[in-house]
Amino acid sequence: MTSYDLVVRGKRIMTTAGEQPREIGVTGGRIVAIEPLGNGLDGARVIDLADDEVLLPGLVDTHVHVNEPGRTEWEGFASATRAAAAGGVTTIVDMPLNSIPPTVDVAALEVKRKVAEHQAFVDVGFWGGAVPGNLGDLRGLHDEGVFGFKCFLLHSGVDEFPPLDADEMERDMAELATFDAVMIVHAEDSRAIEKAPTPHGAKYDTFLRSRPRGAENLAIAEVIERARWTGARAHVLHVSSSDALPMIATARRDGVRITAETCPHYLTLFAEEIPDGATTHKCCPPIREASNRELLWEGLLDGTIDCIVSDHSPSTAELKLLDSGDFGLAWGGVSSLQLGLSLVWSEARRRGIGLAQVVQWMASKPADLVGLRSKGRIALGYDADLAVFAPDAAFVVDPDRLHHKNKVSAYAGRSLSGVVRRTVLGGRDVDVSGEPHGRLLRRGSVERMTGAPGAPDGTEVPAAPPEQG
Repeated sequence: MTSYDLVVRGKRIMTTAGEQPREIGVTGGRIVAIEPLGNGLDGARVIDLADDEVLLPGLVDTHVHVNEPGRTEWEGFASATRAAAAGGVTTIVDMPLNSIPPTVDVAALEVKRKVAEHQAFVDVGFWGGAVPGNLGDLRGLHDEGVFGFKCFLLHSGVDEFPPLDADEMERDMAELATFDAVMIVHAEDSRAIEKAPTPHGAKYDTFLRSRPRGAENLAIAEVIERARWTGARAHVLHVSSSDALPMIATARRDGVRITAETCPHYLTLFAEEIPDGATTHKCCPPIREASNRELLWEGLLDGTIDCIVSDHSPSTAELKLLDSGDFGLAWGGVSSLQLGLSLVWSEARRRGIGLAQVVQWMASKPADLVGLRSKGRIALGYDADLAVFAPDAAFVVDPDRLHHKNKVSAYAGRSLSGVVRRTVLGGRDVDVSGEPHGRLLRRGSVERMTGAPGAPDGTEVPAAPPEQG
């Protein structure tokens, strides 16, 4: 009888066909056998699921601001990847800001890889940045394995990552189309923001009016048209305005290569319940009304919105101005990397949406977005990145128990359903108090790290040299 490195057995294994009673055999960090429960697969290690547990594929979060180096006091690779693992996330893709230097050329990418290499508790990939003046750097970053390029259409919140105007974005898109890279866009129109009321003081309604839906709608329309004209792939980040969904759906029917995401805070929170002064809830674009939230859920269900990712955008507590509660001056960003699965599941089950659909939005679809063909599913040949999840267990969010470096949460005191009890990366349990064994990911391959399995295509890949929104 074949012996595997790891066998997982349970009545509820989330396969690509839904929950099934199965046994999973893992060798070399990959899923190499899936058999009916009772077949008696033998392994050096065996995990038997409890009756209230479901085995999920590890989540893939393609929108995380790690902020290291340069603003490591905001987060950092060690704390961010611990939080990810605790929340069942086994792969993150790091944004090119708010680190210093931002990831806008190959030298900056190498700096970031050196910093991350021995700190990652989960697998980590990187986005490149598209800023004024770095058109000539885009191909080099692509060849070095970034998963695509991020740009802003208004001030990013940090001076070292300036925005593109629409014409500059189009020029960069035309370049990216030559090697089929994706442009991911923070879509808010700077002119519309300038004409909106100025945010100030502690009233959330004043802040909300300073970032109107129209600003987001105008910018998304620009992204659609520039993608149409250039033939480039485009992805709209953190969609918060439900008004934009018909435009995205129509563009896709027209053949425009456009995808979209939204985030747990837009799906679980709403403007009417945010207290004045609650700057923990400030993010850009903002959390909108309850009616808007319901339409975002409809956009997920009809496929207009492809995936759900965290937009984990932390800062120090001091930058949140919790004492004054001034929305105009506080840093904008919501930290939810560790909580995303429980947040989304709690809302989804209330709407009668099954766990399999949540997994698709938070694991397989984000993996598809960035071309990680061995992530996001429990299937033969896929990485054995797994999460043991108890969907009916409940807990109350205590910020002090989160692994985020700064214990600031918009969800403090919130009761949630679903507890991640165990996370497995490449067939090995993740011990957030032990040694990290995450890998650095390149588009199309994986860098080998100590004790980690090989690249998805079976080749050895040498190791790299030793906001808002």
